[in-house]
Amino acid sequence: MGWFEALVLGLVQGLTEFLPISSSAHISIVGQLFGHGDPGAAFTAIIQIGTEVAVVVYFARDIGRIIKAWFLSLSGRVPRSDLDARMGWLVIIGSIPIIILGLLFQDPIEHALRNLWVTVAMLAGFGLVIGIIDSLATHKRSLDQLTWGHGILYGLAQALALIPGVSRSGGTITAGLAMGYKREAATRYSFLLAIPAVLGAGFFQLYQGVTGGAQVAWGPTLLAGVVSFVVGLAMIAWFLRFVSTHSFWPFVIYRILVAAIVAVLLLTGVLDPLGSTP
Repeated sequence: MGWFEALVLGLVQGLTEFLPISSSAHISIVGQLFGHGDPGAAFTAIIQIGTEVAVVVYFARDIGRIIKAWFLSLSGRVPRSDLDARMGWLVIIGSIPIIILGLLFQDPIEHALRNLWVTVAMLAGFGLVIGIIDSLATHKRSLDQLTWGHGILYGLAQALALIPGVSRSGGTITAGLAMGYKREAATRYSFLLAIPAVLGAGFFQLYQGVTGGAQVAWGPTLLAGVVSFVVGLAMIAWFLRFVSTHSFWPFVIYRILVAAIVAVLLLTGVLDPLGSTP
């Protein structure tokens, strides 16, 4: 992988990670268009560290308050019913499904599920799911109404993002909308919930790369990570403003258009469904 390709992929990661359009799908597609095949799950997971650090920076005050309240709740100095303490527990519980499923199905996640035909189906199919649920949702609940059951359902929805084309934010936000949460509330919790899973997957792949289990071009990969951090930080602020006044239908239309374009490129042999260089 060259430096320019890494720069572009970092830009793509930063632009798409927080939108419900699947960053992993875009990384796979753009990587192939450069003619070097699918960048792979390891590269994708590692550069996601950059965008997730952007989440930590953007929500630093909220995260610090949540962590403090959670630790104090362990000793009883803060009641476990406290909103911040409860949010800490909900993020932990909601992270369990994707961790377990990610470890159990690591091989198909890194290989079979990265078939671009799967990505096409998920981009279009799940895109319609997002649009329909957004149109039917009540948009009434706020984060202080988040329950334990809803936290688990959020976590299960996040696990769908293990399939490229679904989108981590798309899965969790859609679950939140289906449970009646406001768009901005669902989006905020989606960002917080992603922190343990994304950082965990990224550092796991980083460990594999260091120990020789994965082939990683370190210089370009680090560049892509830095670019994704800078761009991602700006995208978080923009997306939170956008969802407070707009529906998700623009993203639904975009997903369907991308799915159609990728399908044509697959049928014409420009892209290879298994990620190798055509």
